[in-house]
Order: sequence, then C-alpha cells, then structure tokens
Amino acid sequence: MIALGGCIGTGLFYGTAESIPLAGPGLILGYLLGGFVIYMIIRMLGEMATQEPVSGAFSHFANKYCGQYAGFLAGWNYWLLYILVSMAELSAIGRYIYTWFPDFPIWLTVLSTIVIITAINLASVKFFGETEFWLALIKVLAVVGMIVFGLYLVAKGFVSEQSTVKISNLWEFGIFPNGAWGVWVSLVIVMFSFGGTEMIAIAAAETDNPQKTIPQAIKQVMWRILIFYIGSIIIMLVLVPWHDIKQGISPFVLVFDQLGLPNVAGILNFIILTAAISVYNSGIYSNGRMLFGLAEQGHAPKVFMKLSHNHVPYAAIAFSSAVTLIAVVINLLVPNGAFMIVMSVAIAAAVITWGLIVIMHMRFRRAHQADQLTFKTPFFPYVNYFCLIFLVVVIGAMTQLDSFRPAVYVMPVWLILTYLGFRLKQKMDRKHLK
Repeated sequence: MIALGGCIGTGLFYGTAESIPLAGPGLILGYLLGGFVIYMIIRMLGEMATQEPVSGAFSHFANKYCGQYAGFLAGWNYWLLYILVSMAELSAIGRYIYTWFPDFPIWLTVLSTIVIITAINLASVKFFGETEFWLALIKVLAVVGMIVFGLYLVAKGFVSEQSTVKISNLWEFGIFPNGAWGVWVSLVIVMFSFGGTEMIAIAAAETDNPQKTIPQAIKQVMWRILIFYIGSIIIMLVLVPWHDIKQGISPFVLVFDQLGLPNVAGILNFIILTAAISVYNSGIYSNGRMLFGLAEQGHAPKVFMKLSHNHVPYAAIAFSSAVTLIAVVINLLVPNGAFMIVMSVAIAAAVITWGLIVIMHMRFRRAHQADQLTFKTPFFPYVNYFCLIFLVVVIGAMTQLDSFRPAVYVMPVWLILTYLGFRLKQKMDRKHLK
C-alpha cells in the first residue's frame, strides 16, 4: 500500500494546475511521453537490481560502475532530492489549509506539520508504518473513487444535451493551445509528478526474492502511470474545459466545485491534504534512512548512525527535518510562489538522479553479457540515448519558465559543491589512515 501510494502526490493533485494552462489537453501527450521515459529508467534500475540485489542499490551501482565520486553524488543528490520534495509538499500543505483558513499564516501551517510528522518518525518505525498505510490508503481510494465518479458524470452528461460534461472538451477548445512549446515546458511539471517512482526498484531489491518481486513491481508501474496519472487527467479534462482550470488551485477540487458539487470538492481538498502529508511523512522517513546509509558508507559524519532504543536513526531524521525548516522561511517570504520555487530545484536534482541511472546502466551492460541477464531492458542502448536526450530536453524546458530558470543555474553549482565535498572527504580519510 505504501508503494502504491508513493505514486500519488502533489505533482498530480496540485502540479497539474500549473501545467494544464500551458499544454491544455496536450498534457496527456506529455504524461504519455514522460511516463514512457520514467518506465524505461526504472526498467534499467530494475535490471541491475535483479542481477545484483544489494541494500542501497542506487549508490552501490553508481560507486561500482561509475566511480567513487558518482557513488558519493548519487547518495547525497538523492537525499537532497527528497529534502526538496518534502519542502514542496510542505508548501502545498500550507496552500491547502489556506483555502479553508485564509487568516492562518501559511508558514505556521508548514512549521506545525514539520513538528508533528517529525515526532511520528522519531517515535518508532511501527508508528510511521501505521500512519503511512492509512494516509496512502486514503489517497489511493480517492483517485480510484474520483475516476469512477468522473466516469459516472461523463456517462450522465453523455445522455444530456445541456451538460457541460462532454468528451469533446478534449478538443473543442484546442488540443495544443500553446503549440509544441506548451507541451515542451509542461514536461517539467510532468516529470516532477513521477519523482520517487524509482524507489520501487530499490525497495524490491531488499526483499526475500528480488528476482521475482522486482519484475512484478516494475511492471505494475506502467499500469499505475496509465490509471492514476493519465486516466485521472483525461477524466478531469472531460468534466471541465481546460481553460477553466486556474493556477494555484488544485484542479481536482476546482472541477467538482464548478460542477456544483462543493461537498465533493471539500472532501477532495481534505484528501489532497492527506496525500501531501503522506508524501512528507515518507520523505522524512526516506531522508533519515538515506543519511544513515551515507554515514555507513563513510560518505557522511558518523553521528548520523546513532540509533534510539526503538532502532530509529534519530540523528539523521532530526537533521533532515531541520533542513526542511527552510520551507518555513520560503513560505514566510514568498507564500504564493514557494511551491514552484522548491519544485524547480527538486526537478533539477531528479534529472541528475535519472541521468546517473541511465549512465550507470550503460556501464553495467559493458560488464555483463546480455544473455546472462534475467530482466533485460528492451531497446538497449538506443533507449538509453533517447532517455538522456529527453532529460536534456527537460532541462531546456526549465529555461523557458521564469520560476524554473534559476534551478538550471543551480545544477552546476550543486555538482561542484558535491565534488569539493567528495575531495574533502578523501583528504580527511587519508589523514585518518595516517
């Protein structure tokens, strides 16, 4: 249930409000293209994890096939990615509460969420698991329910000539309102929606029978993308014309509100809020374990290996949680643009992660004979080159939007900082050996 819920977050519930005005119904094409690329990248990671099922598979492959710096970069970049995703979710949570309580400061909502969720994660792994299970269940049932209810409204509108609910909404007001440019720039937000799906292959690698569970888990990703993302967006655009969807408001809530169903819209707003809390909850959990793993590998200070009596890496969790406090400052200074600012840097970090997976897979193939692999990625190596080109296209799209352009400049700075950090670590290691 947690893995299933991990595919549903703010990128779908809230981010689509930013991308639909750009691409219109053409956003469906963006999700199909982006979904294909993500699926192939996960297949690459799954191929490696099936062949070499090790704990901490991601940094292991980077370190083994691309060098020690790649392993260092992979671990820290992935930690940063989840920190940024957590901050984006916090910003979205603030916006959701604001729709109900406009007089309550967004930054105070963000701070309260950090304190509560951190306390849950510090308590025990069992407490976290129970909380996350129910949060994930709520949002999975919500998306399924929204699709089913949407299909009912479509069927009802099909037999009523006066209904605004009609399939022709997909093309009547223009399929590509901003042309190819609109679909291109929408890919930035589309790819944010898919962030975190690669955790499926990493988690499956630590199961009892990875040769069986990894292929099963990865094949399910394709259906999740088709049903949860593409299916829900098609239903949403049929229910309400794309030009009625406004930025800054969840389109799922807006759709039912405009259909004259405010009670359903209110329920959806609550469900979307729980979805964002769920992602932040799992983000803090992942951040803590990731930092703990970096410390075990010698890539982070040993203090992050400290465990509580409940075997919780409290130092790593507390530090990761403290870093997300930056979201409080951002929402205090720019409450209306916080989500997009954090999302832009998160996408930059995700592109680095995905690019590393594609490159390490190519190096992995050089070291293994194809006939010895049990879960091969199709179309190798052409699909690798296609994915790399696609990721470059996404970076190019980021330069077209004012809120995303600074993140492109941050990428080389981050790479330089991680390299300097790696060199410093090597220097300290040599001194320790002496």
